[in-house]
Amino acid sequence: MKLRETSWNTMDNHNIDNEEEAMDDHVMSSLETPLRADAFDLTDEEKIKIIEGHFHEIMHTLGLDLTDDSLKGTPHRVAKMYVKEIFNGLHPDNKPVARRFENKYKYHKMLVERDITIYSSCEHHFVPIIGKAHVAYIPNEHVIGLSKLNRIVQYFARRPQVQERMTMQIANELKQALKTENVAVLIEADHLCVMSRGVNDVSSSTVTAEYSGLFEQEHFRSEFLGHIRTK
Repeated sequence: MKLRETSWNTMDNHNIDNEEEAMDDHVMSSLETPLRADAFDLTDEEKIKIIEGHFHEIMHTLGLDLTDDSLKGTPHRVAKMYVKEIFNGLHPDNKPVARRFENKYKYHKMLVERDITIYSSCEHHFVPIIGKAHVAYIPNEHVIGLSKLNRIVQYFARRPQVQERMTMQIANELKQALKTENVAVLIEADHLCVMSRGVNDVSSSTVTAEYSGLFEQEHFRSEFLGHIRTK
């Protein structure tokens, strides 16, 4: 911070800087997505109606002309998008059913599903997190359909998120679905809260990983990383 002409200005600006930096801190408060007990008392249609009204007020406060043909439908579009699309992973009814199948082929090597597209949202600024997830597991007695790996990733991405939490949530769900600890998840993502505001850094990206079971061993981690880096 630059030196100020007076100590009062220095302290005043220092406090402002600290407050702004604190708002930029990406803190994960818990492994579970923070939800109220009454989170699902309202129907989707009721939520859309309420959000539409609030977003109408936001646009009005910004000075936008909501009688304009291009803007008048925006509050409803945004509300529907929030509930039905980008945040539909909040509702447990949308959780994919990962049906287990007997591992009849006795396949006990590594299975890797890489480059699963992620569209999530930063829970601190409600702007996009865009990236790729790579998941792997070594089966015991059961396997699940390949599409379910993608759906599990997308379910946990479709909510306000912190990347570290999302990584662990996906890993935990895969362990439960597959009845094995041998799971690896790695996510590479760009955060628009870093790129389009704040420090405006468009060159950095964030990588998070969760390894359990055999993947805690260097040999299996290296094999996994080798698979996802090979194009």
